[in-house]
Amino acid sequence: MAGREFAEGELIHRDFDPDAPQSELTLPGVDEGEILVIRSTRRKKTISAYRQGGKIVVSIPARMTKAQEREIVPEMVASVRRDEAKRTPAEGALAERIVELLTQLAPEITERATSVTWRTMRERWGSCTTTDGTIRISDRLKAAPAYALDYVLFHEGIHLRFGDHGPEFQEVLARFPEKEVARAYLDGYEAAERFLLPSGEAAKLLGQAGS
Repeated sequence: MAGREFAEGELIHRDFDPDAPQSELTLPGVDEGEILVIRSTRRKKTISAYRQGGKIVVSIPARMTKAQEREIVPEMVASVRRDEAKRTPAEGALAERIVELLTQLAPEITERATSVTWRTMRERWGSCTTTDGTIRISDRLKAAPAYALDYVLFHEGIHLRFGDHGPEFQEVLARFPEKEVARAYLDGYEAAERFLLPSGEAAKLLGQAGS
């Protein structure tokens, strides 16, 4: 996942083409606020697109017309998604990786997932239904480093036996060799997501955190 801080001169942050009629908002993710366009006064010709904090950020020259924006932004978003798709593990590979992690780090857990699927999840990194053995992994992890994805897979794999986060669960989770690094990555990712939230949503979250 690429990421960086916004530089001086990148002053206009907004969701993709907010003035367009609803019928024109055909890009997947637009309704969820996934695509963010930044008009940069420092850019003259170059255009960039990258994933940061769960959003696809497209940085364009401030002087670009709205017509040009409508043409170029979908192309840049499609390019980011193609690159992500190439790096995304198949769901079958996720299930196999959970088995590998449990075998290496928690051989006493013999329960196995009945299915492992990618899901659009913004509040959690993963979830497990212990009663039927189904596991869901947030699609925000599709471009994550292997150690971060492994940590979440191992976490959910442990839930196949332990439904809560009690002492037994924590003892097993502590065996993950890069636990602290993985937690730091996931916490940083969530912090970036909050940074990129619309101001109203961010204020709501901050209010909840303080209550």
